[in-house]
Amino acid sequence: MKVTITGASGFVGLNLQSYLRNDHEINALKVRFENDQKFKFETDAVIHLAGKAHDLKKVSKPSDYYEANFELTKQLFDAFLVSDASVFVFMSSVKASSDKVDGILTEENTPNPQTHYGISKYKAEQYILSNELPEGKRVYIIRPCMIHGPGNKGNLNLLYNIVSKGIPWPLGSFENQRSFLSIENLCFVVKEMIENESIISGVYQVADDLALSTNELIINLCETLEKKPNILKIPTSFIYGISRVGDFLKLPLNSERLQKLTENYVVSNNKILKAIEKPLPVSTREGLIITFKSFKNKK
Repeated sequence: MKVTITGASGFVGLNLQSYLRNDHEINALKVRFENDQKFKFETDAVIHLAGKAHDLKKVSKPSDYYEANFELTKQLFDAFLVSDASVFVFMSSVKASSDKVDGILTEENTPNPQTHYGISKYKAEQYILSNELPEGKRVYIIRPCMIHGPGNKGNLNLLYNIVSKGIPWPLGSFENQRSFLSIENLCFVVKEMIENESIISGVYQVADDLALSTNELIINLCETLEKKPNILKIPTSFIYGISRVGDFLKLPLNSERLQKLTENYVVSNNKILKAIEKPLPVSTREGLIITFKSFKNKK
């Protein structure tokens, strides 16, 4: 197949190109939102990864999200509808559904995004779903949870830097469960979507099979580093106070980062597993070890 990928130079895009290259012809398409622009596709499948990611530094304008995540997606999807391409894959986010999760998040949950990032992704989803698909076309909206893998920078990298330096983990008093997603499992799902015509169009959450606590992550990371876990159970009230100070002094631990490290966010992957009728290739623990070892090798 001829596969066009937007956002191909990003973390997911680079890994996806490598994953698909042996079986498909890849076209990396650079895109950005411009008023009244028209795209034209000569391809079999479009995988739309380009967009505006959540800005932890809080310097982005709301319009940045809506132009990159909503308006640009509309333009690309409109072009897909009138093209000969048969598959459109839109990389959304679980944040298009909810910023906080009580229990287990499924595709049946009523979406209630609270940030411009989540709302802009959800608006793009709604636009895609509001269009009637021509015969022979398939559309998939993917909602991944926290993606990790070699080359990725994020909160797992922060954990690695703390533990590798021998600094005790101070958040042991927080009891949480959250889902993660290995980049290999994500690429596997995307490949199944473009190749398997039996997968019904729709919205699919993607996550590894098991949810883990942050303390379990620390233990797995220490095993990779061949270190003894040093987890401190400091009162949560004291930690919350430190994070609020971090908001003002721009410290590594601030309120938003504390929430991401300690929140409950369990994502069901039952729907996508039933659709592809295959197990994910990498277990939760295997994927995390691959990521942690990549941090170690980089150092």
